[in-house]
Amino acid sequence: MNTPTLVASLIMAVLVVLLIAFLIRQMMRGWLHRAQRQAELIGALPPLPDTVGPAIIPATKGLYVGSTIAPSWQDRIAVGDLGFRAKATLTRYPEGIMMQRTGAGPIWIPDEAITAIRTERGIAGKALTHDGILAIRWRLPSGTEIDTGFRGDDRRDLANWVGEEDAA
Repeated sequence: MNTPTLVASLIMAVLVVLLIAFLIRQMMRGWLHRAQRQAELIGALPPLPDTVGPAIIPATKGLYVGSTIAPSWQDRIAVGDLGFRAKATLTRYPEGIMMQRTGAGPIWIPDEAITAIRTERGIAGKALTHDGILAIRWRLPSGTEIDTGFRGDDRRDLANWVGEEDAA
């Protein structure tokens, strides 16, 4: 390889690296702006209860897919750690639903805040070819309705959850 070709290759490599760095910076900036716009709309999450009764539905292991502003399944919430996927365990109690997430804080969904529990094909940018995502629609203390998505490790376990809000 001669010197002019080497120099041209190095210049192109530097330009590609700079372009990639610029694009990553713009994506991060967009995510932060989204979080700032949503902060007032989302507000504070409900506090964790001091005690709960016995589990109505035992722990279901799976993946917390994310939360979106209802009714749009693609308007992902970027406030706090609500926008990040994490392994999770979902348990139903008489007082509400507890989602324990690995590497993120737990989410407590009070029973009176739940408006619907259903299965969906997609939520928060995660799309499946079948109804394999449990979508819990609930109202935050700020009054905003959101959908919280959970994909169970075993799709058959989701049958325990669907229609449960009518019985509770």
